[in-house]
Amino acid sequence: MSRRVVITGVGLLSPIGNSLDEIQASLEQNRSGVTYMSEWGNFDGFDTRVCGVVDWYDYKQIPRKDRRSMGRVALLAAKSMMDAIEDANLSSKEVSSPRTGISFGSTMGANETMFKYISQIAQDSSFASQTSMGFLHFMSHTVSANIAAMFKIKGRNIPSCSACTSSSMAIGIGYESIKLGKCDTMFVGGSEGEHILNAGIFEIMGATSTKYNQTPDQTPRPFDSERDGLVTAEGAGTFVLEELESAKRRGAKIYGEIIGYATSCDGEHITTPSKDGMESVMRLAIEDAQIDALEIGYINAHATSTPKGDIVESHAMYSLFEDRVPVSSTKGYMGHILGGCGVVESAIGLIALRSNLLPANKNLVKVDSECADLDYIYTNRYKEIDIIMNNNFAFGGINTSIIIKNYKEQ
Repeated sequence: MSRRVVITGVGLLSPIGNSLDEIQASLEQNRSGVTYMSEWGNFDGFDTRVCGVVDWYDYKQIPRKDRRSMGRVALLAAKSMMDAIEDANLSSKEVSSPRTGISFGSTMGANETMFKYISQIAQDSSFASQTSMGFLHFMSHTVSANIAAMFKIKGRNIPSCSACTSSSMAIGIGYESIKLGKCDTMFVGGSEGEHILNAGIFEIMGATSTKYNQTPDQTPRPFDSERDGLVTAEGAGTFVLEELESAKRRGAKIYGEIIGYATSCDGEHITTPSKDGMESVMRLAIEDAQIDALEIGYINAHATSTPKGDIVESHAMYSLFEDRVPVSSTKGYMGHILGGCGVVESAIGLIALRSNLLPANKNLVKVDSECADLDYIYTNRYKEIDIIMNNNFAFGGINTSIIIKNYKEQ
């Protein structure tokens, strides 16, 4: 049994806008969402001062009884889901149907809560000052659990906490759930909240950008010879996925059809990227979509701006596409949303499909000589396309690739 899966609702919060229209405008205007974080100077031995931050703090939009167990990571996700449900014009009965499920993930829970929780326990050698809500803020599946409770989800709930592939894997889980008849509707996506711990983890590994603290709009620089590391960011996104015939019956607008998805594991080093693993997952997604590789009109690359990762990824893409498919990494505009990057970057693919805008690699001036000779987009390009690919890769050698096509009545 194989059913077609379409996207009928989108909710977004990102450093460059909180809707498809706002994000498109930022891409067209070459606007950066990366900002200087002066408060990070309070930590010794910490050099990066840049982060992508979301402009949304109206937490009262979330009912008080629900937000008590949410940190910022879950609040951002809840807001994106509220917007996606409204966008898809779903009733509360449809949202809470046993045939409706959810798959959501993040890299971390609410770090702001965990920081205080663990610090206080260590300082006092006591749990006496803690409440039961603390853990609910920072548990690994806080986003998926809180959203399910808030929106009364009755179908499957599959948290996808796989770091930088969390939300792209969630999209894949939703796609396969509907395709195989397990659900008719799936809410899928991911989220990440801003916190110094996110940046600190990568700085310890020597992976963060530090040279552009005074000019935050000039970093990150995917594929560029002057890149010096990634920039962490926050954000969230929700897609409403539906079985095609169900969507047509209720007259839903359709943003695009997911025609291919794959996930794979390198099975090698826990942090070192693998060209073979990246190439393999793209090839598997193309096979799942039953298309030729060169039918893809645009690739949104993972490319986080790390010295080695961008090089390896470029050669993996070259193995399949040579220089015949336009490529950009939109992390140059907003940084790396970690658990939320897959859904936000897939949404940029929807923008490309609807508007013909193939966004530039922001801050790409000169391609690193060690990168493969791809068709890098230096300035915004306008071209009618039918199919996009979005790729994401995570620690542990976890790889994902998603292929989305313009939906056309047949």
